Amino acid sequence: MVPFSFGGHALFALGQGALFWPARRALLVADLHLEKGSWFATKGQMLPPYDTLATLADLEALVAATGATETWCLGDSFHDREGCERLPVQARATLERLTAVTRWTWITGNHDPIITDRCGGALIEEAVVDGLVLRHEADPHETRPELSGHFHPKLRLTVRGRPVARRCFVASPSKLILPAFGALTGGMDPSHPAIVRAMGGPAEALVPVEDRMLRFRLAA
Repeated sequence: MVPFSFGGHALFALGQGALFWPARRALLVADLHLEKGSWFATKGQMLPPYDTLATLADLEALVAATGATETWCLGDSFHDREGCERLPVQARATLERLTAVTRWTWITGNHDPIITDRCGGALIEEAVVDGLVLRHEADPHETRPELSGHFHPKLRLTVRGRPVARRCFVASPSKLILPAFGALTGGMDPSHPAIVRAMGGPAEALVPVEDRMLRFRLAA
């Protein structure tokens, strides 16, 4: 975990693409896209059906490692609104266990604007928590400190002649976009025009590596 400050709060960035908020003992993740593999299967594209199990195993490990008592999912937690209904038995049991041991909040996203069956937890559109706005997609007109997801930022570099891709956070003084936490999610370059527009000003990509934060300034 790498400590940093945002919106007047001390946070920790985790290499897995999550945030830990120690003052609240809160874990924040975005874009789990649970049951994305099974959604593709309904369209005739067969993918290994293990993405949900892998994502939930990683999330459960982080809840245990951080001692989190709150969990905030910043939208697109399921790949579609019926995703929870397709959960395998083992995944459903894990999710129900997680929503029982922490105060769990689902923020809705464009993929899951309605989650009729969510295995526990509260469902809201957005929230303001201790001065931080939590929503799925960044609002370029928002002036309050804002945490969001949606864009799946991933930084791609060439290091010693070899391509390297890492999930990254995208930050400005008033906005912080989390990377996708899900095991079966792609990634958008943090310099993509859609992210630049959402940030509404100068920003940088943040990559937590062991005990330090690598920072890459993004072109406007």
